[in-house]
Amino acid sequence: MSDPDTPRLAPTTAADWDEETTALMAASGGLNIFATIAHHPKLLKRWLVFGGHVLAKSTLPSRERELVILRTGWRCGSEYEFGQHTVIGLGNGLDEADITRLTGPVNASGWSPGDALLVRAVDELIDDHCLSDETWGALVASWSTQQVIDLVFAVGQYQLVSMALRSFGVKREPGVPGFPA
Repeated sequence: MSDPDTPRLAPTTAADWDEETTALMAASGGLNIFATIAHHPKLLKRWLVFGGHVLAKSTLPSRERELVILRTGWRCGSEYEFGQHTVIGLGNGLDEADITRLTGPVNASGWSPGDALLVRAVDELIDDHCLSDETWGALVASWSTQQVIDLVFAVGQYQLVSMALRSFGVKREPGVPGFPA
């Protein structure tokens, strides 16, 4: 992107919204990501339903969901996504060491076997767009079918979101951290 301080697609404002978009923006908290996607109100409306499932109605426990989202944001180079979910992850059982470890290799020391499995699954889905037989077997041995489905869809959702955020040049809100130093 040519100017790192200027978004390619500026967020919309209340003056740009119809009644339905105003309601969607109020319900979503008005973050830059939503205000940017509000350039396409019909897409925003439908995407919020799917994103809402992945974020709030998933069968994954919240800590593990955040671990998966953060690793995806890191692997996709989305500082916005990583920053937003650093805040969310810290409120859902991750600590600073976990968050920093997510920026390292899958075999970094300090991961529990379950966390290492999730990190490996994210990396395989991003690198190969498919889980290996070994990772699949380990996941289905410890997670329900719905949880494995939610894991795959979480990685896909946040890979999509990361592409959009980076392509549109969406800027982090003031006070939201970026990548660890």
